[in-house]
Amino acid sequence: MEVLPRGHDTVRALLLKGVEIPNPLSLDIGPEVDPDRIAGRVTIFPGCRIYGAKTVISAGSRLGAEGPVTIDDCCLGPGVELKGGYFSRSVFLRKSNMGLGAQVREGCLLEEEANGAHCVGLKQTILFPFVTLGSLINLCDCLMAGGTSRRDHSEVGSSYIHFNYTPNGDKATASLFGDVPRGVMLNQPPIFLGGQGGAVGPLITGYGTVIAAGSVLRDDVLDDGMLISSAALGARRRPATRRAYPRLARVVSKNLVYLANLVALHEWYASVRRPFFAAEDLGSLVYEGALEVLAAAKRERAKRLAALVATVTPDGPGRRELSERIGEVLALFDGAEVPSGDQFLAAFWRAAGPSPGDYVATVQALPPEVSAAGVQWLQQIVDDLCARAGSLVPSMSLFAPA
Repeated sequence: MEVLPRGHDTVRALLLKGVEIPNPLSLDIGPEVDPDRIAGRVTIFPGCRIYGAKTVISAGSRLGAEGPVTIDDCCLGPGVELKGGYFSRSVFLRKSNMGLGAQVREGCLLEEEANGAHCVGLKQTILFPFVTLGSLINLCDCLMAGGTSRRDHSEVGSSYIHFNYTPNGDKATASLFGDVPRGVMLNQPPIFLGGQGGAVGPLITGYGTVIAAGSVLRDDVLDDGMLISSAALGARRRPATRRAYPRLARVVSKNLVYLANLVALHEWYASVRRPFFAAEDLGSLVYEGALEVLAAAKRERAKRLAALVATVTPDGPGRRELSERIGEVLALFDGAEVPSGDQFLAAFWRAAGPSPGDYVATVQALPPEVSAAGVQWLQQIVDDLCARAGSLVPSMSLFAPA
């Protein structure tokens, strides 16, 4: 008696539409998976598991070439390769790929040709096009941009960690390696985070930053083009004071800058990227998934910052003011009006032409003055939101130099 896998009817439907499945009996497909959201010309190798009603798999994608793959409510653009591992509630755009042993948990967005080697762990992380991760990496709660191609890309060396959990038990630690306003133009120098190192969030680094291998970055690198090599901490022994937060204003301001960058990125997707998605088969579904990731990222950052503030003793005017008004501060980033980009958008579409083509090529071909106008618009969104947030808690001087 033939033993049929769960999702047998779905497997049959996929085979009929041209999906390549070398061993159909080895697949496990949840009953909620909609075969209409999976394109033909997809390859699914033996041992894969596909779950989630929101799952989208676009043409040319390959699952499980190096080992079994589990995906759960993920959206895959054209030509994505997930070679082995677990992937949940995340979005992968054209030709992004991950190697064997990956664990990509909720809230991740990998843009065009972003990629990782084996045993990479991601959660609540956004990688702009071309960003490359080595092996044995934990890169949660951050955004990374920079680079102009697969030959000129931002890179994270093997055995790198973004330290995103503090001794106080909070995760208000998201870091910006680059930024959204300049990063989306795909014309910035790459960032290099050397292997066997780490970064203690929350941090901001400029473009062209090079962190020497073996270094642990603990402070911002606001200038572009800097080489940083950290010395090991000297021996220390002193009482540990929990929840003291001596640099609270810095932590809060970094979280608000991150939130403002997420708002700017959402505006970029809604105003610029949407027609490029619509031109692709299943692209509108992938676009919806990307917007959901960005919305979830804002909720995550707001939740983590609110949780931190709730644990802070309001023993001074600034801290008391922050505790009383954190709800108002965070509300600014949820559906707030932002500066109009109409002039830039008109110039963008004049330069791009009437029919969207390749997104990356279109952005990189923009005249310098158009790119500069786009940076100005997105930076205005970030600056405006941060200024409004700072005005709600003036006694903290949130965005003053640290």
